Amino acid sequence: MTVDPTKVGTTLEGSPASWDSKDALLYALGVGAGAEDPLKDLKYTTENSEGVPQEVLPTFATVMTGGVRRHPTELIGSVPRSSILHGEQKVVLHRTIPTAGTVVSDGEITGIYDKGKHANLVTSSVLTDATSGERYAEVQSTLVLRGEGGFGGDPGPATRWEVPAREPDTIVSHPTRVDQALLYRLSGDRNPLHSDPAFAAKAGMPRPILHGLCTYGFAGRALLAAIADDDPARFGEFSVRFASTVNPGDVLDTWIWRTDDGAIFQTRVGDAVVLDRGVFRLR
Repeated sequence: MTVDPTKVGTTLEGSPASWDSKDALLYALGVGAGAEDPLKDLKYTTENSEGVPQEVLPTFATVMTGGVRRHPTELIGSVPRSSILHGEQKVVLHRTIPTAGTVVSDGEITGIYDKGKHANLVTSSVLTDATSGERYAEVQSTLVLRGEGGFGGDPGPATRWEVPAREPDTIVSHPTRVDQALLYRLSGDRNPLHSDPAFAAKAGMPRPILHGLCTYGFAGRALLAAIADDDPARFGEFSVRFASTVNPGDVLDTWIWRTDDGAIFQTRVGDAVVLDRGVFRLR
């Protein structure tokens, strides 16, 4: 057994993370803002347009966490890097993100679950302003550790989510660029799975794939526009399960069903669901 389930509760020691206007602009471009219509997303892609103050996309919270001294998989056993996939992502936003700042991240391992063949590793972080202590966001990530299950551990909580028996209220389509992963990686995730063909081949991929969090950012833009009137102040909670890989150049279709407090959604490439069990709640 290479996974130690007793490591639940282990603190993840991190460093303060700072960002500025340029980082927020680069992230927005990395998740497709301005690609289809350079004039449509000016508040996310420019800082000097007259009468258009810069705003920050809410999903930028996923790259605000900064680095940790040791990757969480190093704390629970010996897990080959090529066996790690991103399984789920959740962000709960408590306030809009300014165009510059510094946060501290209070993180820990909150779950290690036995899924049979595979294992899930869940980490949670609370991001607070380094000066005022004001809470910005809570970020939860689930990593799938392929081939590391079967240790007789807790299978994890059951969740209920169903596709409604009706057509979606809205479908938002966003094309991705063939170099989308190369652009997105400049926001911090330099995993070679998204840039190195040889590394991708070791992971069983025919070519480098798009970052799951890049697809997440595209979907976040779709929900923000369709449900929250493109107002970051109304963005509350956003969670997904990563269901399938996306190749740079694919078209992302986000199917949205409205609910009383926001929406549920799937993102698809053709007939394939790539983001599943999506939940968006307004703040």
